[in-house]
Amino acid sequence: MNFTIAPDAVSFFGTGLSRPECVACTEAGAIWVSHALPEGGGGVARLDADGTPHPIVAGAGAPADFMPNGWSMAPDGSFLIANLGDSGGAWRLAPDGSCSPLLLKIDGYDVPPVNFVHLDEEGRVWISVSTWRIPRDRALHREVADGFIVLMDAADRPETARIVADGLGYTNEVKVDPSGRWLYVNETMARRLSRFELKAGGLGPRQTVVDYIDGVIPDGFEFDEDGGVWCASVMSNRLVRVVPDTRQHVVLEDCDPAEIASGMKRWRDGGFSREDLMIGATRPMRNIASITFGGPDLKTVYCGSLAGDGLVTFRSPVAGVKPPYWTY
Repeated sequence: MNFTIAPDAVSFFGTGLSRPECVACTEAGAIWVSHALPEGGGGVARLDADGTPHPIVAGAGAPADFMPNGWSMAPDGSFLIANLGDSGGAWRLAPDGSCSPLLLKIDGYDVPPVNFVHLDEEGRVWISVSTWRIPRDRALHREVADGFIVLMDAADRPETARIVADGLGYTNEVKVDPSGRWLYVNETMARRLSRFELKAGGLGPRQTVVDYIDGVIPDGFEFDEDGGVWCASVMSNRLVRVVPDTRQHVVLEDCDPAEIASGMKRWRDGGFSREDLMIGATRPMRNIASITFGGPDLKTVYCGSLAGDGLVTFRSPVAGVKPPYWTY
């Protein structure tokens, strides 16, 4: 089933947010979103039914340059959060705002800025790191592939942390698929969706699911109940749906084709930069970066962004799958 969402079917929800990059919904109706304060700090915010945010700001224990990016909710009400600040690492944010390290060292080295933290159904923690390079912008090149994935057996067992995949082209969101058999990952600068078969204690070899169509710079993704994978593309403000036979089509977009063509030329020529990544920031959808499904029927789509102060939302003809935190 192919479908498109008309621009006039899109609305905006929430206000007063800062870099609402990651969003998650629960069965109880709560909508949680990243809230990265420009002066440093921030954390997550819960949105009321009218879109009013109620932030949980990282306080005691948080690094001074804390910049929350991708995160997962834990059963105890805390949030396992990727820190994009140069101090890096993965952190646990408690409901009272206190912050404690989740993982700061791997193989004796400081964990660089982290992109995403995924807590799966089995209680395992998957941590994606886009690059070892600091600042991260040094890795915004199609031929740089030093991203990696860390696996922890449980959120309270940092001693089990090990690198289970590396050599990735700017590792972004990682999630275990609904079957529990595969770990999927978006590689932003390689512009592909990859997957790894879950093995005892680790992962099998990387498999390419799809090389994305021109203009897609992949960031976050989510699964639907028909086996599709929805990808949010920064730069082009596109939502692309990849179906099980690996065909892909654009569900929604908000971009200037000429600007996207120029950005893609620079990607191919090796001149891509943060300025290209943020081309979509001036458009109404404000550089969408993530997608989730919510509402009682899991057919209300919410997209986070890098430059907005609220969320993009619309109704989908197909429902999303229940995420691991759905009943929290």
